[in-house]
Amino acid sequence: MDTSSELVHSLLPVFLVSVLGASITSVGLIEGVAEATAPITKIFSGTLSDYLGRRKALTVLGYGLAAITKPLFPLAGSVGTVLTARFIDRIGKGTRGAPRDALVADLSPPHLRGASFGLRQSLDTIGAFAGPVVAVAAMGLVANDIRAVFWIAVIPALMSIAILVAFVNEPDRRSDAGSTRVALCGLDSSNVGRSIQEVTSAAGELDASAQVRQGAPALSASGRIQPSSARHSSAP
Repeated sequence: MDTSSELVHSLLPVFLVSVLGASITSVGLIEGVAEATAPITKIFSGTLSDYLGRRKALTVLGYGLAAITKPLFPLAGSVGTVLTARFIDRIGKGTRGAPRDALVADLSPPHLRGASFGLRQSLDTIGAFAGPVVAVAAMGLVANDIRAVFWIAVIPALMSIAILVAFVNEPDRRSDAGSTRVALCGLDSSNVGRSIQEVTSAAGELDASAQVRQGAPALSASGRIQPSSARHSSAP
């Protein structure tokens, strides 16, 4: 997917200015909205995957959103269409990021977890490098027809979805997610208040015991200061 996205992104400013006649301000606005959307979406996608216990579903949704936007770029006839495509594409990126990494962790043996994340990151970097290279080569092959190059970007996007759906099997985590929801729902206000009261009472008893051992005046159960002679006489 990174190869597809970077192929489009490397040519998009040129396409906006030279083909659609957009201003530099419009290009900056589109890129600013797009780049702000992905990190905001990431805040919620990881938590949602924990709650649902379905990493693969959210990952496929994120890649799917990015894939369906790829045909919008060569078909775009206005700046608004490009803005919409970029916005949906970045929502897809933010949606898939955290669940994908969590899915890698779920599928990786503990002793290979670091290597698995390293491989994922290296493939991400390779895709970011390959995208612009393919874009430059394709521009030479199609006589600088940017729309034709954008159509080429659809191919790796669809391939990534097919590989994810067909070859990645998610371990069942729905029971863990259900227990987490039950635990969260069981924390009502009365239970929380009772727990705080018990902790406070235990802390008071520990403090009184420490004062007795140090020879300091201690508080009796009624709240009065208990003299040291009374404490020694009551001792066995």
